[in-house]
Amino acid sequence: MALNLRTFKTRTITAILFAAIMLTGLLWNHWSFLVLFSIIHFGCWWEYFNLLEKIYNTSIDRVIRVFFVVIGYFIFLVTGYNNYSYDFIVIYFGIELSIKWTLLVLILIFLFIFLFQNKQLSPKLKWAVCAGFIYISLSLGLILDLRNLWSHFDGLKTTQDFGYTIPVLIIASIWINDTMAYIVGSLIGKTPLSKISPKKTWEGTIGGIILSVIIVGFLFIQLGEKGIVYSYINNRQWFIMPAIASIAGTVGDLFESKLKRMANIKDSGSFMPGHGGFLDRFDSLLFAVPAVWIFLKLILH
Repeated sequence: MALNLRTFKTRTITAILFAAIMLTGLLWNHWSFLVLFSIIHFGCWWEYFNLLEKIYNTSIDRVIRVFFVVIGYFIFLVTGYNNYSYDFIVIYFGIELSIKWTLLVLILIFLFIFLFQNKQLSPKLKWAVCAGFIYISLSLGLILDLRNLWSHFDGLKTTQDFGYTIPVLIIASIWINDTMAYIVGSLIGKTPLSKISPKKTWEGTIGGIILSVIIVGFLFIQLGEKGIVYSYINNRQWFIMPAIASIAGTVGDLFESKLKRMANIKDSGSFMPGHGGFLDRFDSLLFAVPAVWIFLKLILH
């Protein structure tokens, strides 16, 4: 696969602008982080619906779309609850109602109606829609939960905050892996990785993962020593996490490629020239975040 300089230039310029927006949301504070991933959550869900409509050759009512996006957003918030406290009690006629649990009951009622009473959509499509709760909402909720690590807040005031450490590491690992896999694959790639994504090669994939591990591992060791990121992680773990993120991210990319192949489309959307839509940009993240989250929960108990 020859290196297309024009495509590479377009992708690079777009990626730089995109990186500036992402870094602002990631590093400013935990509220900018919430806004950033709220936008990503809504964008991914809407494109997911578009994919399912093409795959199952049907139309999903906009009311159903909105309900599922709202339910997914609730799951997203509950998963990353710690720094975004929104649950409160409403006293109505002397009865205390927790907003969180009230919404949960309403969600279960809606899902029951959707799955078992709605006869217009096929059962496979219904379950595919519900799978979006895990694929999108839970995955992005877990990155909110990772943002809670090593963060201490007193109301709106930040007293100590290294919560951006793991989210930035995951995203840096994915970006470097994607870029290096593209470059290595363009230069020496010969063996196709999968029929799902013919342009990907084993050489590019392995090269991207190795370079991502090396670059991110040594970079975060240096940043930890300078006190820029959370420093109480041993050196071996700084290399393990980018490896997990890169491998899981590659699987996530192949998964979304499979969905697009089933839908017979090239990109899930077009909000980023040269990179496609929200799912095209964050497909790797949706798999990498749960994988790193599980690893961290195991080592941090």
